[in-house]
Amino acid sequence: MNRRAHRSRSLRKQITLIATLIVAVPVIAATMLAAMISRNSAMQPHASPVKVDDMCVSGHFQDSNGAVMRIFPTGRILLLEWENTCKSATGENDGIIMQIKSKEMMEYFEAGDSLTDKSIVCEASHTSYAMVPDLSLWPLIDPNDITYSVVSDTGERRGRSLPLAQEMLGPGVEKLAQVQRALNGRTLSLYSGALLLIGLFALVVWVAMGRVLRPVEAIRREMADITEHDLTRRVPVSRGRNEVAALATTVNATLDRLEAVVEDNRRFVADASHELRSPIAALRAELEIATAHPGLTDWPAVVDAALTDTHRLQQLATDLLLLARLDHTSTTTPGSDIVDLTTLVRDQTAHRRSRHALTVDLPGRPTPVHGSHSLLDRLLGNLLDNAERHATTAITVRLTTDNNHATLEVLDDGPGIPLEDRERVFDRFTRLDDARTRDTGGTGLGLPIARRIATNHHGTLHATDHPNGGARLVITLPLSP
Repeated sequence: MNRRAHRSRSLRKQITLIATLIVAVPVIAATMLAAMISRNSAMQPHASPVKVDDMCVSGHFQDSNGAVMRIFPTGRILLLEWENTCKSATGENDGIIMQIKSKEMMEYFEAGDSLTDKSIVCEASHTSYAMVPDLSLWPLIDPNDITYSVVSDTGERRGRSLPLAQEMLGPGVEKLAQVQRALNGRTLSLYSGALLLIGLFALVVWVAMGRVLRPVEAIRREMADITEHDLTRRVPVSRGRNEVAALATTVNATLDRLEAVVEDNRRFVADASHELRSPIAALRAELEIATAHPGLTDWPAVVDAALTDTHRLQQLATDLLLLARLDHTSTTTPGSDIVDLTTLVRDQTAHRRSRHALTVDLPGRPTPVHGSHSLLDRLLGNLLDNAERHATTAITVRLTTDNNHATLEVLDDGPGIPLEDRERVFDRFTRLDDARTRDTGGTGLGLPIARRIATNHHGTLHATDHPNGGARLVITLPLSP
């Protein structure tokens, strides 16, 4: 019982684990994708908190022919966004742009220069650089341990990745570290939310499976307590119309059939014991009496009586073995032998010795059916034996075909079978009041064996009304195509 309960709990665990894995895989994948998207967005050059704008300015005079007359000094200005200030890269040329814009042009001419056909040309170039942090998706990394890359406004990386250095970036170090710190927070939030969602889903599945399997566990406990000595108990059926309720209903129906079979077997064993004990007791009594008075015993009569009882025991044992074999034999398959009922009935009745007038009504063509020739011959023989015991003067055997079925009837003009006993006569060891004596009543297994043979051949056997009184037993078998 403990092993079965463990299996039930294992099933609950297995279903919960499988369902959780099915949900966890896409949730974790979506979480990782969201973290990667967040990291890639933060690593875009336009999103960098540290940028440098590099501007180079130069100028010169040229004449009407385009010849350069004089070159102004070159200036370079760096715009550092984290300080919001401008710094000159060449200290000696500080303010060169302002000088070009504000001073008089004549100050840049030397003595003897002429303004005729002269022009001033100014040139400027601008380049922007972003310090892009190389962010990590591991949420526990130290933000100050990351590296960064220098990326131009055209997307070109300059050099290799560099570690954060306070002396190179100044306050920009903290800004780049803050980007990794923010990504760490978002990543932890995403993974924590995913784990919480998966855990809640697993809990819901665990509780739901517990409620679903509760009726199954109740069925298991009840089935474990049912024994062959108490088959009256039944498993509980839930009120809902679901698969578990259908299972409980099926189990109860199976228990009903099992109880009926067990009761039939018990009754069969009791009846068989009684039937076997009677001839054995009679045989023993006859032999004991003959042995006690050997001089007064009619030994030929004792031997005849002993042979009669032995024959009865042999017939009863044969019927019991045949009935047991039929109970454990499946129905006849379509691939079995083809038996001609017309020939079988003709041969059976032709070789039969009867005390009554035997009438046979057969069709003029073969009547093929699937089945075993020996069993079908035994079926007809049992019905004729029954009619022989109960008929008054006449027995009729009639074979007809209709709607792909063959109908075999055995009729007699005896006392007939009362309506209330027409199903009971097919129970094992059943004898009606008019056939209680063992000399004429048989073993009580002939009609049960006949019905079992008919059932094994996909047919039926039942007792119906006789138009002129008496018994009428009807067999219906499917015809072979």
